[in-house]
Amino acid sequence: MLPASIGIAPEGFPIIFLTALATLVFALLKWPILALVALILSVFSVNFFRDPERVVPSDPNIAVSPADGTIVKISNREDPITHEEHCCISIFMNVFNVHVNRVPVASKVSDQLYFPGKFFNASLDKASEDNERCAWQLTEPTGEVWCMVQIAGLIARRIVCRAKVGDQLARGERCGMIRFGSRVDVYLPANYKPTVTINDKVVAGQSILARKIDEG
Repeated sequence: MLPASIGIAPEGFPIIFLTALATLVFALLKWPILALVALILSVFSVNFFRDPERVVPSDPNIAVSPADGTIVKISNREDPITHEEHCCISIFMNVFNVHVNRVPVASKVSDQLYFPGKFFNASLDKASEDNERCAWQLTEPTGEVWCMVQIAGLIARRIVCRAKVGDQLARGERCGMIRFGSRVDVYLPANYKPTVTINDKVVAGQSILARKIDEG
């Protein structure tokens, strides 16, 4: 997968370049108000597309958060790929969070489904069924099957997938992003339980989201 480049997601370079160029042009034309607006947009773009390195936990029995943000919902819901009911953890990302997504466990991308849809506020329950989204089925080497769903939000208009079906990914590895405010839902296998609660703040690739149940 594409690594971070000087701490910026590659998808952000065109937007950062255009806003920086606009700032320069407006300044040279001595249009201060437009130059200031373009400068603010440029700074916002750099902040939005930042992609810091993360320290991924080594414990083999845990799963990490796939997104930076706030836990807004934990409930049993139907997996959009298998249609089986699983515990689902929803993570809401506002426009100030890092928006690069990472896989929760070392796994193979065994399926991907894209659902065209609307752009309701991603924090709302109906976003899981009505919004544009991309569902990933992730299969661990031990056979556990996960589902991770990238959901576009009120402002978000593009879901980016850097991995494809058949790719093998390490825990915490970058797999894509969602532009400008969005949400990620994670459906846990039956032998995992959440380690987070509502309103917890989590960091992608680093915060522990769930732990494998001790079957012994």
